[in-house]
Amino acid sequence: MRETAERIRILLADGHDVFRQGMRRIFDAELDLDVVGEASNGQEAIKLARDLRPDVIIMEASVPGLDSVEVTRQIKRQQPEVALLVLTEYDELDQIVRLLGAGVGGCLLKSTRGDNLVQAIRFVKTGAFVCHPELQRKFLKRTIIPEPVKLDFGQHLTSRETQVLKLAAQSMSNRDIAAHLELAEGTIKGYFVSIFNKVGVSSRTEAVLEALKRGWINLEDG
Repeated sequence: MRETAERIRILLADGHDVFRQGMRRIFDAELDLDVVGEASNGQEAIKLARDLRPDVIIMEASVPGLDSVEVTRQIKRQQPEVALLVLTEYDELDQIVRLLGAGVGGCLLKSTRGDNLVQAIRFVKTGAFVCHPELQRKFLKRTIIPEPVKLDFGQHLTSRETQVLKLAAQSMSNRDIAAHLELAEGTIKGYFVSIFNKVGVSSRTEAVLEALKRGWINLEDG
């Protein structure tokens, strides 16, 4: 546990009461985490997100009721600043791809250890991208493009922009990247604007996802 001036407000969205109760027990032990509500289906998640204004929503990939991709889209339209962290099973890869495209900030396996889940919440709250290594390997195995990419990463991005994107893939916030590279945080934001324009995306998550899909970077990159 750690003391902090700001508590992270969390909404749980999962169709299994026992699983939600287990997560609540884990988070109740952390001084900076506060579970403000629980939803058992997609419709409830949208309503509670609007009413409770959480910082982070933890949602299962196949939440009952309304499709979780549509849930994500509606929540992000209402609250673009909220971070969504998806918990999934191994066999839901296609759904995860759709959820990442809809705006979720990370994906973990439902079997993830409690301490790792807690750390992931703190990461996505800062805008960092989080992905379980096992999911990443499955994702790359299925989606990597087999033929050579005619225009590789170096032709599109400067070496510094490539470095910034690799650090983002390691769940580093803009502030952390700036500190690591000894640059101003505003400079890092400028790099991301350039990356978005060159890669044709509009968010950090999309940029990292595109790079992972094409095999340009991976979470073990330094």
